[in-house]
Amino acid sequence: METILALSIGVLTGSGVWLLLRPRTFQVIMGLSLLSYAVNLFIFSMGRLGLEVNKEPVLRPGVPQDLLHYTDPLPQALVLTAIVIGFAMTALFLVVLLASRGMAGTDHVDGTLSRDVQEMQ
Repeated sequence: METILALSIGVLTGSGVWLLLRPRTFQVIMGLSLLSYAVNLFIFSMGRLGLEVNKEPVLRPGVPQDLLHYTDPLPQALVLTAIVIGFAMTALFLVVLLASRGMAGTDHVDGTLSRDVQEMQ
């Protein structure tokens, strides 16, 4: 399970960085989203007992109240907070993308048209 998780974090990170380096604004936004998903998986996997099975998620009577018998709730809370912040960030970037596209007439990050678009005009 750890190998699959590590591979998925690596693929999400690599794809996110590759999309961040693209010239189009929408691709940059998708790259940021993939990178935030990779960071969320990484934070969740770094919880001390996050990958353990058969651990109680909530307190139960008769079970000692230590992390040997329960999952650590802190990584889960951090990831949940990061998901909400990432959603708000993506919504803000999409609004900025639409405004930039309306004002500049292009969705390239550097503001210039590609050669293909220039040839068509």
